[in-house]
Amino acid sequence: MRIALVNPAWSFPHSIYFGCREAHLPLELGYSKALLETAGHDCLMLDGALMGEDNPGLIERVAAFAPDMTVITTAPTYLFWRCAQPELRIPRMLLDRLGRRGGMTVAVGPHGSATPETAVAKLACDVVVRGECEEILGKLAEGGALASIPSIAYMDTGRIRVTGEPHASRFTDLPPLRWPTDWLQRHSHHHHRFGSKAHGPGAEVEASRGCPYACSFCAKIDFRDAYRRRALSIVLDEIDGLVAQGVTYVYFVDEIFLPQPQLLHALAERAVEFGVQTRIDLWKPAMLDLLGQAGCVSIEAGVESLTVEGRASLDKKCRLTTDELADRLIRARQTVPFVQANLIETAGDDAALVAAWRERLAAAGVWANDPVPLYPYPSSPDYRKLWGLPDGRAWERAHEHYLAQFDDLSDIQDGDPLPLPVLETQCQRA
Repeated sequence: MRIALVNPAWSFPHSIYFGCREAHLPLELGYSKALLETAGHDCLMLDGALMGEDNPGLIERVAAFAPDMTVITTAPTYLFWRCAQPELRIPRMLLDRLGRRGGMTVAVGPHGSATPETAVAKLACDVVVRGECEEILGKLAEGGALASIPSIAYMDTGRIRVTGEPHASRFTDLPPLRWPTDWLQRHSHHHHRFGSKAHGPGAEVEASRGCPYACSFCAKIDFRDAYRRRALSIVLDEIDGLVAQGVTYVYFVDEIFLPQPQLLHALAERAVEFGVQTRIDLWKPAMLDLLGQAGCVSIEAGVESLTVEGRASLDKKCRLTTDELADRLIRARQTVPFVQANLIETAGDDAALVAAWRERLAAAGVWANDPVPLYPYPSSPDYRKLWGLPDGRAWERAHEHYLAQFDDLSDIQDGDPLPLPVLETQCQRA
């Protein structure tokens, strides 16, 4: 089968999108391509940003390839599935203009994972994959009745059918990814790197997937949920390949980068720097020292709230006090050039306490952000506490709630957000 794998050229005007606007490697498509080609399929992988190609150009490339199946992502790379843009404007536009030239059209991403019927209806595609997509795409490529394929939604004689729960890939043995050299040369962005000079291309890598915790705000229930570690030999093989292509920095997209002494010792032997997202309360001081010695130059640490009550309301299950959290962050900063403590706006947090804590950390070189408001994504426990299981208006309901609650958005968001229905009706004009 001939299969096109497409990450659109993304843009987010008037969106509440929290993620980074820079180009990142489309890991989900990379894994899918590797597995599909091993199974004998002919694949074309496209990424608008990394190719410097706009969406009309991507559409023509797909059409010229004449695929039997076209796969389109509904959010930029696995890194941002947990904070995806709510609107489906870009993928719908691309699918509309591609038409039947792409063969069977398949959408992968958080939208179809959480709200499959809604995604099929909004995108007007043939199939939506629920959950992690790389193994399910292989089953679709094998052919056969859609009803026999797990974890998808599809249109059948005017009715949308869902074949099962979101899929979790085995993941542990996913092959080392190899990327086109020209893509890496365009990938000058070092994700979440501040305070130290960036030189050479950056990249993204997964050492683990999922998280053993269930914080109320985290959108992961329908995808990337159960914690799994990828085989160390595979991770190092992938990183060695990146380094050989000139990459000098990798960002681990792991939902939670847990202490792994073997991995850290191996990274210390390689000419690469890296960044992580983690929980600082899970790291003992000596392991933080090893993290810095291994080449870590950026830590994004979820603290979220500065009170025991606030952290409990978010189901953090944190065993350290606020002062102990500060001590760990400051210890990390002794060997890591940039350390950030993420704070979330929660009811009852004292503004003076937050300001004083941020000042204390700043004096030690640690940055704590001004607390940001929560968006109740349909795949988060917070959404389900408010409204129950997601339905056909889940994204609209979350969007309306968010815009009604908060006057000021994060500084990385568009300052003039539009209602979700307005954003999505713009797909024909994108």
